[in-house]
Amino acid sequence: MSFPQYPEYKDSGVEWLGEVPAHWVVSPFKWQIDANDGGAWGEDPLGDNDTYVLRSIDQTVDGRWKVTDPALRHLSQKEQASTVLKAGDLVVTKSSGSSLHIGKTTLVDKCMASKGFSFGNFMQRIRTKRSFLPKLAWYFMNNAVARLQLDLLSNSTTGLANLNGTIIGEVQVATPPQKEQTDIVAFLDHETARIDALVEEQQRLIGLLKEKRQAVISHAVTKGLDPDVPMKDSGVEWLGEVPAHWDVVPLKFIVSTSVTDGPHETPEFIDDGVPFVSAEAVSSGKIDFDKARFIRREDHERFSRKYSPKKHDIYMVKSGATTGITAIVEGDMEFNIWSPLAVIRCKDWVDPYFVLHSMRSTNFQESVVLNWSYGTQQNIGMGVIENLPIAIPPENEQKEISAFLSSHVENWEVLTQEASRTVSLLQERRSALISAAVTGKIDVRGWQPPAGSPVSEATQTVMV
Repeated sequence: MSFPQYPEYKDSGVEWLGEVPAHWVVSPFKWQIDANDGGAWGEDPLGDNDTYVLRSIDQTVDGRWKVTDPALRHLSQKEQASTVLKAGDLVVTKSSGSSLHIGKTTLVDKCMASKGFSFGNFMQRIRTKRSFLPKLAWYFMNNAVARLQLDLLSNSTTGLANLNGTIIGEVQVATPPQKEQTDIVAFLDHETARIDALVEEQQRLIGLLKEKRQAVISHAVTKGLDPDVPMKDSGVEWLGEVPAHWDVVPLKFIVSTSVTDGPHETPEFIDDGVPFVSAEAVSSGKIDFDKARFIRREDHERFSRKYSPKKHDIYMVKSGATTGITAIVEGDMEFNIWSPLAVIRCKDWVDPYFVLHSMRSTNFQESVVLNWSYGTQQNIGMGVIENLPIAIPPENEQKEISAFLSSHVENWEVLTQEASRTVSLLQERRSALISAAVTGKIDVRGWQPPAGSPVSEATQTVMV
């Protein structure tokens, strides 16, 4: 779908805005603001259960609010004036545990306004003038156009660390007449809702594909491919029944060397050298060398005396958020691994791809969860991994199951990748459409939603 442009443009004087419609006003955001304050400061005081404090964008989903924390109480009149939220206020995250959230903006709705306060340690409350629609400001502040300016104004080269009201107020914004603001908001509400629905549909498809993939893998590596084969009790609760002619053994019975890991030291990382793989590089289920770091050759040779990678070695993440994720070495590339990865090297009569699929099954992953321990993060020891049970068929049946699963998994991965690419394209389209609309690159004056798709009640609330 293409949209017309305005008949006349002017240079905004701002690199990130480019040309804007000739009749729009370019000014610092503070010119469109009635209130720009941080609310109450200090430690979270105790409060009653009917009042809440907004502390971080982590409490929102895509800029939509949810509440978790008990809030402020016994505020002075001055504090009340700077903390109480009204429908249509903007709340900007200015400090949090993750810089990815800095600058994200929440639009306050009626529910939030009835219960919420802004907590100044983390959030900045913005109240726009009546001449500037809050919903338009929300679209602008959550878009790359504002983000680039925030990075520039904060002198950030690696991403925002902290914001304040002064920086937010200096963001340059192109302001159209109020009637055009209403048109832009109505247009973006409709188009982003349509795109969001398509994204949700693709995400559901991805979820279904992953569920189907996991179910087929789990069935094949615990029940086999023959539906009529006699079964026996495995003796392991999470395995259930397995084919009567299969063995159920600890993982250590099918490995050619004891389960090991990489060095328990932090080497010096360099710009170019021998690839050094850790948990992040296998988090997708494949070894992603683009996520590897590099070490000196002398360190690589020293580490290799303990373990040297070999084709068809299986790696399992044994600590951190991705514990249990597995990947297999596909080629003969020279590299080394770090300590968060456990190494499973199969005996000659054991098909490594069958073991890989088995370790990815729901059954095996349940055993990992049941046996990991917690310290500062989840962790499972190599001795524990070695004793996790696995069902093993005869060698020819292992290869048959591996071939069956490899074929099906490849098809599911292709479909999943296509759906993921579609999601990325839709999200890019959404962002580009917002940027184009809020900077006047497209003319949506007089735009009307198609029949049967009215502007939402939430839009009507914040447009008045």
